[in-house]
Amino acid sequence: MNDTTKFLHMNRRTLLTGAAAMAAAASMWPKAVKAQAAERKFAAALGWTTYDSGRHLQDGFVGAVKELGGELNMTDAGFDARAQSDQIDSLVATKPDALFITPADAVAIAPAVNRAIEAGIPVFCADSAVPGALVTTTSMSSNFGMGQWSCEYICKALGGQGKIARVMLPQNESWDQRTLGMEWTLRAYPGVEIVAEWAFALAGNVTPRQAVDNILTSNPDIDAIWCAWDGAAVEGTLAAKAANREDLILTGIDGGSQAFNYIAGGTPLKLSMAQSFYEMAYSSVFYAHEKLAGKNTPRLVITPTYAVTQDMLTAGIPDDFDVPGRAGELGWTRVL
Repeated sequence: MNDTTKFLHMNRRTLLTGAAAMAAAASMWPKAVKAQAAERKFAAALGWTTYDSGRHLQDGFVGAVKELGGELNMTDAGFDARAQSDQIDSLVATKPDALFITPADAVAIAPAVNRAIEAGIPVFCADSAVPGALVTTTSMSSNFGMGQWSCEYICKALGGQGKIARVMLPQNESWDQRTLGMEWTLRAYPGVEIVAEWAFALAGNVTPRQAVDNILTSNPDIDAIWCAWDGAAVEGTLAAKAANREDLILTGIDGGSQAFNYIAGGTPLKLSMAQSFYEMAYSSVFYAHEKLAGKNTPRLVITPTYAVTQDMLTAGIPDDFDVPGRAGELGWTRVL
């Protein structure tokens, strides 16, 4: 059986599942293209590698390069925009064939990203877009949609009536879209009132736990807290338990084993909008190879998001749900 016949006989669901289809396409590259792929040198300037999100992004880059070919040099800025800008400049000086970036503060690093582009290096972003930078491909979730969906969950759980608080993440233009999506949903629920809010700052001294403690002290009668990311939702859940507010509803955005464990345990954290971080990174590497092979690449890739609730975790806590094809095996269906 030749390569083409093997390709046509592959499992159809696998072929049609996100980056699994990319891997299948990569397996069809001519031998000459594969040889070139193996010799390519890539660099990745990661904004962070902490939390489940950072770990899954890192794993996705490493896994994709191992599978599709090339060498990878990575740096971690630890949420420090100045450090990431310096790291981008240093990586550009090594003249990689392509540069991968996960921006924590996209606006602050935009000048460094543009310097990389001006140096003739194709740039691929995962998780967030960089405003004012003409990168080759950005792979990310629908942030506005995740804000809409999670807020809709709260509004329906409250029957369209109640008092809520929100913990926002304005540090990044893409992440701030979640708050805008949340506000859009509230237009359809005039009976749901925001009575308290707090905006997280990476350089600030107040933690999400402290912020939610203060919110619950000042507003003991609130019904729910919408959180722009799972880190705040998890800390908010701890605050709710300390305040004996097991009846509170919290939602988050990101996905990963930590949030899943809280959801599965029947805590106030009821929903996580689980993003496909691994697939974001994987698609960046795939399209870097495509670009270097002279092929067309998409400007924007929207990767799958899953609305994870307790009933989806009865069989266990999956840490690999965002590896291409795994969500389908779990019986999960993307909502965005």
